[in-house]
Amino acid sequence: MNLNNRWLWLGSWAVVALLLLTIWAAPQSSQLAGSTYSRAPDGYGAWYAEAQKQKLPVQRWQRPVSDLWPDLETPQEFPPVQQIAAQNLFEKPITLLRVDPRGRTSDINQSWIELGNRLLLLGARPAVTKAPFESALESPVGAVKLATSRRKQTSSAILADQFGAAIWRETLGQGEIIYVATPHLAANAYQDAPGNFKLLTQLVTKADQPIYIDEFLHGYRDSKASQKATENLPEYLAKTPLLLLAVQAIVLVLLSIWGQRRIGRPQPLPLPNRNNSQAYIDAMAEVLQKANSSDFVVQTIGRAEQMRLQQALGLGLAPLSPQAVIEAWVQQGYPASELDWLNAVAADKPRWRDRDLRQWLAQVQTTRHRLE
Repeated sequence: MNLNNRWLWLGSWAVVALLLLTIWAAPQSSQLAGSTYSRAPDGYGAWYAEAQKQKLPVQRWQRPVSDLWPDLETPQEFPPVQQIAAQNLFEKPITLLRVDPRGRTSDINQSWIELGNRLLLLGARPAVTKAPFESALESPVGAVKLATSRRKQTSSAILADQFGAAIWRETLGQGEIIYVATPHLAANAYQDAPGNFKLLTQLVTKADQPIYIDEFLHGYRDSKASQKATENLPEYLAKTPLLLLAVQAIVLVLLSIWGQRRIGRPQPLPLPNRNNSQAYIDAMAEVLQKANSSDFVVQTIGRAEQMRLQQALGLGLAPLSPQAVIEAWVQQGYPASELDWLNAVAADKPRWRDRDLRQWLAQVQTTRHRLE
């Protein structure tokens, strides 16, 4: 392999490796489900539009959730995301709505909840029960359709059936967390279920608190967050997942070493041994087959095999009649039927079918085996 080809292969493998790592590190599709910008069945665009028509104090939050409590201690489980200083961002408690199929609360500061703020988490993951996957539960605002078998055994149920609570609350200080066991409570797919939309509106509405919908969770960033990340590139790189960078660096180093490694001298490909006789026979057979010259094949092979048979029987090389050869064959104790192919040569049949020709050749082959 010459130098140019080696570097071509090296570059190709590097590109493939980076693509695979990018796909592996890309956000899961479930992370993008539930956005108010989405019109897909699992999006919340229809409910958000309805909330705006009702003039609810609802707006989209496109910053890290840690910006909601800039003066509070960040929990240890909180992932390293871009921080933006925001002193006294809110004058009063708010309600934060998160649609997260993974049901995470580890990145929420509990102290922030205890100050009177509310978290409404759609996508909590309690245990799976024997409840039917699709059910309709009665609520003060009408029937609510659910597509989940998950239920929570708790005394703080908001919406429940005999299998447990599908929606429940947890009080923390002056605030609370409301859990919903499905991320699709008021998704676009439930526009024909008014009870679902009304229940979500009722859950997020409390004492005129501002309602913020976490869109940062679904990959949306406001201009300030993007600008801050661009201006402070070293800090951004410092907070980039180190595992991904380390794996990419290791792969590139290994590929570079492999590209420079010399296993030995380049060896030319061995030329195949050419059998000129076999090539001539194959070519001649193809020509005869296309010309439908089966009679020529029978005559040529038949006469040659008769000479071989006469020599084996001690009859010499002078051409004899098929009957004389057959009589000598029978005297050796062999059946006369095995030499029927000699009569076919004498008959000089002008046209042979492929099946008949194969049978004739099989008879000739049988006679040759007798003589070996």
